[in-house]
Amino acid sequence: MKKIFLAIALLSVGMASAQAYPRFNNNNELKFNIGLFLANSTLEGSYEYYINEDMSIGGTLYFDSNATDYNGNFGIGPNLRAYFGYMPRSGFFAEAFGLYYTGEDEIPDNNLGVRNNDYSTTALGLGMGNKWVTQSERFSLEVSAGIGRNINPEDFQDTFMFRAGLSIGFRF
Repeated sequence: MKKIFLAIALLSVGMASAQAYPRFNNNNELKFNIGLFLANSTLEGSYEYYINEDMSIGGTLYFDSNATDYNGNFGIGPNLRAYFGYMPRSGFFAEAFGLYYTGEDEIPDNNLGVRNNDYSTTALGLGMGNKWVTQSERFSLEVSAGIGRNINPEDFQDTFMFRAGLSIGFRF
């Protein structure tokens, strides 16, 4: 009789802890910025790893065939996010990001015509957005925006850079 009571007690404790703290198995997410692609054919992909229910780290990589676009033709950088939604790993978020990007700028010169100036720079910034997740927590939709300051801008470059996105994601 004691063995049966002990087995029932152990099972009820195990079930109670499983209900109180749900297990999140999908800690990785790949995203594609469909909004940026539709706006100017830039390919931007991101990876996000969830440290816990309300914090993640990740990285972004983008390519653009036009080097004179606003944020250049290549960029790579990390980010750290904190989520403030009612559901874990979704809702409103704030992020800190870094971005290294390259490109070229066309500057009209009265004597020589148009000159191309190649650049590479690093920016640090802050962003925010909102993420919605399906019931199965497999797919996500995200809207985000951010502003960063170039650390070492050239004379012909802007001091600030901007980011925006409408991303779809897959968690695994």
